[in-house]
This record gives sequence, C-alpha cells and structure tokens, in this order.
Amino acid sequence: MKIVVSLVIFSIIILFHELGHFLLAKKNGIKVNEFSLGLGPTIWGIKKGDTLYSIKLLPFGGACMMEGEDEESSSKDSFGSKSVWARISVVAAGPVFNFIMAFVFSFIIICVTGYDLPILAEVTPGYAASEAGLMAGDVITKMNGKQIHFYRDVSAYGMYHSGEPVEVTYERDGTEYKATLVPKYSEEAGRYLYGFVGNAYREKYTNNVFVLAKYSFYEVGYWIDSTIQSLRLLVTGGVSVNDMSGPVGIVDAIGDSYEESVSYGVGYVILQMLYICVFLSANLGVMNLLPIPALDGGRLVFLIIEAIRGKKVDPEKEGFVHFIGLVLLLLLMVVIMFNDIRKLFM
Repeated sequence: MKIVVSLVIFSIIILFHELGHFLLAKKNGIKVNEFSLGLGPTIWGIKKGDTLYSIKLLPFGGACMMEGEDEESSSKDSFGSKSVWARISVVAAGPVFNFIMAFVFSFIIICVTGYDLPILAEVTPGYAASEAGLMAGDVITKMNGKQIHFYRDVSAYGMYHSGEPVEVTYERDGTEYKATLVPKYSEEAGRYLYGFVGNAYREKYTNNVFVLAKYSFYEVGYWIDSTIQSLRLLVTGGVSVNDMSGPVGIVDAIGDSYEESVSYGVGYVILQMLYICVFLSANLGVMNLLPIPALDGGRLVFLIIEAIRGKKVDPEKEGFVHFIGLVLLLLLMVVIMFNDIRKLFM
C-alpha cells in the first residue's frame, strides 16, 4: 500500500508540473503533441485534437512534448515560432505551478491545524539567550535580518548556520529589542544551542482567511528556503551526495510516514500526505529553476540570453549543452539511486 501511496503522490506533483507547461503552451498557441504521465513505453493513450494523452510504463516523471521544442519545425504553431517571452512563460510555468500547488495544500493544512508562531516557551540558564535577557513569551521576529514567521524558521536557522553568532530581533509587550547570541556547544544535545525552546506544535490562532493565506504563503517560503539552504550546504561541503535521496529514498520515506500515521486515523494520514506534497512540490519547483542544462532553469538561461541579445542561440550548441547536462543528471541519479538502495539494507 505504501508504494501505491508514494506513486500517487509522485504522479500528482509531476502531473501538476507538466500541466503548467501544457496550459501555457495552449494559451500561447503552441501545439502539444503528447501529454504523458510516466516514462518509457506507452501503456494507454487517447488522442484528442492534436494531443495524445498517455500513461507510460514507468510511474516516474512525465512530459509535455511540444511541437518544435527539441527539434526544428517550420510549423506556425511550433514552440520555436513563438516570441521569446511566450517561450519563457511556457518553460517557467512548470515550476510556478509547483509553487501554486504547494500553496494550495499549505492553505488546507493551515486551515485545519494552524501554524507554529516563533514564541519562546522556555529559556535555559547558562546559555546566550538567558545571558542576553530573553524570556519565555518573547516573539522572535528576525535572525541576522532574516524575517521569522514560524518557530521552525528559528530551528532551521540554527541548523543551517550551526555555531554562528546571530543578531536576534524579538518583541516583548509590543516593544522591539535586539540581542547578539553566541551559541554554545551542548555535549548532551550534540549540537550548538542558543538556549531557548519554542513551541514547535501548530495551533489554530485565527479563522481569518487572509491571515491563513498569508501564513500559507510563508509555509511555501519556508520549504523553498530549506531547499536552497540544503543546496548551499551541498555546494560548500556541509552535506555530501550520499546524504541526498532520489525516487527510491523518497518512496521509502513516504511509505514510512504513511505507515506511522495510519494508526491516528484517515484525517491524519491525509494531512501528513498533503504535508509531504507541499515539501516535494516546493522542492521540485526550486530544483527545476536551477540553471542546469536539461532542466527548466537551464532552458530559461538560454531564453534569457536570447531576450538580451535579440537573437536565438545556435540550436545545435544549445542542444549539445542540454544533452551533456542530461547525461550528467542521469549519472547523478544512478549514484543517488545506488545510495538509496544501499540505505534500505543498512
């Protein structure tokens, strides 16, 4: 059952991503030859108009195959025949739709469960927070200028900037204060601590739909920032490729989460799966916007260069760059998949 749930979640996220490309392509008069879910041989398909809607054998990935997207076409409704700004909108639509999906699911979650405000519940004696005069009930609003909306933001900042001093801005009784905290290493916890604890549990503070929408926006921002910070650590050596997970590892994690939440009832399972969808959808949106050849971000780089230069980059050169990028991405996926499988048996 957990594999089925994982595949459904993957399918929903990828389908919505490809739907973004599809809708903007249609909006700009671009012919879509095939709109597919999955990869590999076609196991089912139906043609409506000019488009073949299909399901592929391998339940990972998907595609919106447009006329003239990866090959020369003289058709007036081909991808290459449209203005550079129309093509940019089509390519960017996939990641944008991932962020929209993450927002909608975040809104559902927050309407039901609420959110975790960055209010301190406890200050530990002997650490920087206590020495700086912070108290239980204080509300953290900024850390080194970064706006804080959830207590998770506070925890994440400490994780991604472990051991670094931080200027904390906080509010008490409507008055704003600032303090510089130098974290101390705790042998018991095995990490650096500022010396305060907040309420990490979500609470329903309001039924105001605009406030709930605002915090849903912050929720998506939290996951986008978490993805960016994780990539930063990967580049700077804070984490390694071995710490990354691919489809196999994600399926296993989703399955474990599903099995753990089943005992709490159907409602809890649905919320947990929606939460995973928010994380994965925001993650996919960020990853696809990276300026890596073969990804949406790589294609956007060439389109932006075209917009600046006023003429297209040589299609053969662009195609070669995307081919090399695709090969490297496939090699990386093989390494990650090997690590995922190895972890299953550790």
